[in-house]
Amino acid sequence: MNSITQFAGIIPPVSSILNPDGSPDRAGMKLVIDHLITAGVNGLFFLGTGGEFSQMSVTERKRFADEVIHLVDRRTPVLIGTGNPNTREAIELSRHAQQAGADGIVVINPYYWQVTEANLLAYYAAVATAVTLPIILYNFPKLTGQDLHPALVKTLADRHSNIVGIKDTIDSVAHLRDMITTVKESHPNFSVFCGYDDHLLNTLLLGGDGAISASVNFAPALSVAIYRAVRTGDLSQAARLHKTILQLPRLYQIDSPFVNVVKEAMCLCGLDVSTYCLPPTQPLDDSQRAQVKHILASADLLS
Repeated sequence: MNSITQFAGIIPPVSSILNPDGSPDRAGMKLVIDHLITAGVNGLFFLGTGGEFSQMSVTERKRFADEVIHLVDRRTPVLIGTGNPNTREAIELSRHAQQAGADGIVVINPYYWQVTEANLLAYYAAVATAVTLPIILYNFPKLTGQDLHPALVKTLADRHSNIVGIKDTIDSVAHLRDMITTVKESHPNFSVFCGYDDHLLNTLLLGGDGAISASVNFAPALSVAIYRAVRTGDLSQAARLHKTILQLPRLYQIDSPFVNVVKEAMCLCGLDVSTYCLPPTQPLDDSQRAQVKHILASADLLS
């Protein structure tokens, strides 16, 4: 059984606030970090999908990790995304995160190739043996084209004591349920997080551990309140708040990638930050901005 402390709760996949030259906007990142910590999140995950890691070079990812770890300054656990289709670069980024002071890493499976299960196991073995940090797997089959199914995840947890959780970004209650029941039976401290906002309540009721979902960037109080309500047994409050969070996934249909939508929502909800995104993402047009505003207004989230 894993002996490493379990991650749990609401951990936002923090948007990367950037200057027009693509460098970290230090003031903007500090504003976001301070806001999220004040809102009561249980950790911060940088350089995930919403953090635009796939549009950054290895050097840029290292620079960004250094910056945000410094800004958080041990106030809450920091997770750094280090996955890469190039195993050597995944190892390099993982070792850097450990040296920089991260509390854990989040590792997506290789994308582009549909790798065999043997090669997938080897990829995670290479990363897991290269560091001592806790590792959270990142399953996002809609983007990677390959599912980390529950039996595979259990095998990884069996083989590597520092693989301690998963962000399961999949629109399937059954997948979340099977992930929880299959892996936690042997590894009770293994953390199962949903990646979609509207699966937070399902995940908690099934015995999961929380959410790593995009809406926490602009509406952290909502997910934090649902998590706390379930943990204190106030299911009527959790259900009431769940009705609001159910409206938010419509935002992610406005553009692809949706990182610009999240940053626009952050501004509309009161955070004065840059909405610049790395190419190929383009600025929202007026019609798209109006859609973001309408959805947030319908959820009563505008500042």
